[in-house]
Amino acid sequence: MTEKERNDYFYVCSLIEYIARETLNHRSDIVKTIGKEGIEKLLHDAEVDHCLSFEQVSDEVISYYGIEQGNFDTVTGCKYSVPSFLDIGKLYSIMIEDCANSGEEVQELT
Repeated sequence: MTEKERNDYFYVCSLIEYIARETLNHRSDIVKTIGKEGIEKLLHDAEVDHCLSFEQVSDEVISYYGIEQGNFDTVTGCKYSVPSFLDIGKLYSIMIEDCANSGEEVQELT
């Protein structure tokens, strides 16, 4: 995996976590709603989108894919310090890189 690809996966994984927190959905529900082609598009656009705020990009993704509000709250009520969406995104991107066969990273994410 190239450095650019690492950065793109980090960005998209962080974006998925951000959207999940904003809409109170499971991350897996976000990924299913966006779908494989949507994930591929987000990865393609990541280099440009990372210049924008997560708020703006997440609002666009939520609107475009019709992501509805859920009731899965992973933050409120926690009795410990919750890692940031960027921390979680980094963790997931590392897991994808470590677990996926070369060329199958999108499948590992979806």
